[in-house]
Amino acid sequence: MDAVEEFAELVQGDAPPLDRCALLLAAAVEPDTDVERWLRALDGLADGVDSLDALLRRLFVDIGLTGNATDYTDPRNSLIPYVLGRGLGIPISLAVVTIEVGRRAGIALDGIGMPGHFLVEVPGTGRFLDVFAGGTELDAAGCERRWRELGGQGEFEPAFLAPVPAWAILARMLENLRGSYRTRRRPADLERVLRMRLALPAADLTHLVELAEALGAQARWDEGAALLRATPPELPAEQRAALELRARSLLAHLN
Repeated sequence: MDAVEEFAELVQGDAPPLDRCALLLAAAVEPDTDVERWLRALDGLADGVDSLDALLRRLFVDIGLTGNATDYTDPRNSLIPYVLGRGLGIPISLAVVTIEVGRRAGIALDGIGMPGHFLVEVPGTGRFLDVFAGGTELDAAGCERRWRELGGQGEFEPAFLAPVPAWAILARMLENLRGSYRTRRRPADLERVLRMRLALPAADLTHLVELAEALGAQARWDEGAALLRATPPELPAEQRAALELRARSLLAHLN
């Protein structure tokens, strides 16, 4: 079973393992990734950690994890082996490492999908951690200030600070990779990311169409067209017509 297939199988469960699934994102684009090795690396980081302060010291002082503000969209920032190997990440990947090392050490933490920035919460305490800023602690008011500093406008909704499930964390990681690989014109990697995204809830036709186009960019026009023509028949007629038009456009490359 390849990484994409394993990912799709794991996320069908009620509680997909965040650590393994996040590592499979890396294995999908770099097949020589040793997932078991990196799971053991997370185990090792939890050794001797017995408090939240010790966890933050281990991750952000001892091994020096930090946010990559210089090259934020580098796809390596979203791939856990590179985050651990380079010490650089973006908020959500640093959060995954923090949550998973914390879990191994018996420290419960939740992922908080605040728009524009991902945080970690100590459940039930109103204490939030900005792991992109070295684990800086924030209260709810501090979270709102951070949101506004990053361009948030309008009312700050309480729902912004609600915990999100593992599948939503994985979907957000995949959306980051989707943007990175699309911008860098890496259709093979984009294909794998989109196949994983389609295995998760809240995927839509835009993901399917982009997958077909990624196949076309690899000269696999007939595969892309077949994918578009295999959409459910209950789709509205106008959507089916639009997909058929795209399918014909892909097949035109074969003439």
